[in-house]
Amino acid sequence: MKTEETRPDNSGKKIPNHLINEKSPYLMQHAYNPVDWYPWGEEAFARAEKENKPVLLSIGYSTCHWCHVMEKESFTDPAIAAIMNENFICIKVDREERPDIDRLYISAVTALTGSAGWPLNLFLTPKLKPFFGGTYFPGKSRFGINAWPDLLNKIAVAWKDPVTYGKVICSADTLTEVLRKNLSPGRKITASKQNRRAHLDKAFEYYASVFDGKSGGFGKAPKFPSPSILNFLLAYSSYGKKAGKAASAEKALHMADFTLKAMARGGIYDQIGGGFHRYSTDERWHIPHFEKMLYDNAQLITTYLEAYQITSDDYFATIAGETAGYVLRDMTSSQGGFYSAEDADSLPGKPTQGSSGEAEEKIEGAFYVWSREELNSILGDDAAGIISFHFGVIPGGNAEQDPHGYFEGKNILYAGHTVEETAIKFNLSKEKTARIINEAKNKLYYTRIKRERPHLDDKILTSWNGLMISALCKANQVLGDKKYLGAAKNAAEFILSDLYDENIGRLFRRWRDGEKNIPGMGSDYAFFVSGLIDLYDSDSGSKWLETAVLLSEEHLRLFYDAEDGGFYMTGHEHDKNLILRVKDDSDSVIPSPGSVAIRNLLRLFRITGRMDFAEAAEKTIEAILSGDTFHPASFPHMLAALCHMEPGEIR
Repeated sequence: MKTEETRPDNSGKKIPNHLINEKSPYLMQHAYNPVDWYPWGEEAFARAEKENKPVLLSIGYSTCHWCHVMEKESFTDPAIAAIMNENFICIKVDREERPDIDRLYISAVTALTGSAGWPLNLFLTPKLKPFFGGTYFPGKSRFGINAWPDLLNKIAVAWKDPVTYGKVICSADTLTEVLRKNLSPGRKITASKQNRRAHLDKAFEYYASVFDGKSGGFGKAPKFPSPSILNFLLAYSSYGKKAGKAASAEKALHMADFTLKAMARGGIYDQIGGGFHRYSTDERWHIPHFEKMLYDNAQLITTYLEAYQITSDDYFATIAGETAGYVLRDMTSSQGGFYSAEDADSLPGKPTQGSSGEAEEKIEGAFYVWSREELNSILGDDAAGIISFHFGVIPGGNAEQDPHGYFEGKNILYAGHTVEETAIKFNLSKEKTARIINEAKNKLYYTRIKRERPHLDDKILTSWNGLMISALCKANQVLGDKKYLGAAKNAAEFILSDLYDENIGRLFRRWRDGEKNIPGMGSDYAFFVSGLIDLYDSDSGSKWLETAVLLSEEHLRLFYDAEDGGFYMTGHEHDKNLILRVKDDSDSVIPSPGSVAIRNLLRLFRITGRMDFAEAAEKTIEAILSGDTFHPASFPHMLAALCHMEPGEIR
């Protein structure tokens, strides 16, 4: 396809680029950009080699707000697209489909700039070695950031100049070596065993030092839910009691309890429909980034249920049930699998009859926010007054900390006052107040579903489905509702029938529109095996245990580093174009596959007595603890697994 063919023809009709046959919703969003985008693959790489042009790699996902902003400002601009097409081979990657590519190149940008996020934009040599990159760049210079077209022109000039070209190649080689050292280390296990008790205590002490005692959470804004950290604190609270550390155990439980309640009462939680948004832009959990991710909600269901089991506080069970209800209602396919995400942005109003829906721009949070006037109209003045007090609604809007002005005059609902406080304020009984609030929430829910709904990323990922299967098994066990177990079994059956090829013994990562694709990665095996073990615990079906054992054997064969311990993200023959094979064992918003694999192997050892599982888990633990850059706070999920070990097993 020639570059000029991606531009409108004489009739004004847009001509697609090379992404037109992709299944990823994110890539499909860019299929009609005037940029001559390629998917990651041989065709693009061959052209870069032949023409000796740098690769412009842009990574994002379909529900990413700033990805949408950069597309609108730059990737749909014919003049900017012309600069990109003339000087670069442009490649688009969905980070959710290809976390291996994302992990590699986001590490490069972090090494260059100290931080990274999405959209992620990098410049690579034709050998795919990175030499420059960043995140969002505006179409025109603002926020103190260079304009995207200015940056494109500077890099194009540097590439074509013989002197600077040599420096670029040298820089790419140096950065690649840094990545190789940090992402694919061969950790030699020390002769003496590490003091695991000390590591547990150090992790607790670190989280205590960064805990926000006023608003909950850790560090400053933006704040992420961080379920792995909360799970560690809950596990440490139980461990501490057994280990004679009563004060530390009590403090760990307080940090988790306080944070979980602060999040659930904040705007980061959907007070009307249930479920959590991706993160809070402020320290009070009030103003969220409104996209909803399956992986967040799956993990948080489990975390809130763990908190309920420890504290017997019904509030935690309520939040877990509402969140599970959201996923079952809005994120479940007819085949039984779970969709990936809902967007942050949507049209602010329902299109008028005959409208294409394109007259208005999508705005972040439009589906979720309310004006006081709307509440009066929907609920009546009396009920609206009660709801406004309970949910912190004020006439002029309550999002005063909104940095971009998206929510001017609007209210983001949060539990500003408890039911008890609201009852006292309006001189009502607690029971009547609760009834009024619930009836109002129902009216607002049915009003809201008439609005334009945010875009749904309907691809089904094996790894994230594994997290959700585990969450539903936990909900079945704790809440005692068989619908959760039924949904978990349906999802597992779907993955085994549509995302597993028993002829070659391989899981696949992504299903969408009838197609399975992308060989399964370490996270797909680890998270799905965890879900299968949880199904076995909930359902006692031998099928689930046998499949968990089979897939764990495959996981070890494909991803385990038998020499140095630990797990790689990808299999031996996953993608020959990756410049290195990443060993990703630190936890982030999603636990690392290695941490989950450790717990899987230990659980299977206890069930089956398989010593090879126990030995692989032990070697991986020791490899991680022996690392030169080991920091306890980087491995909360693994340390939580250690907390659950028998006292004699924790040295």
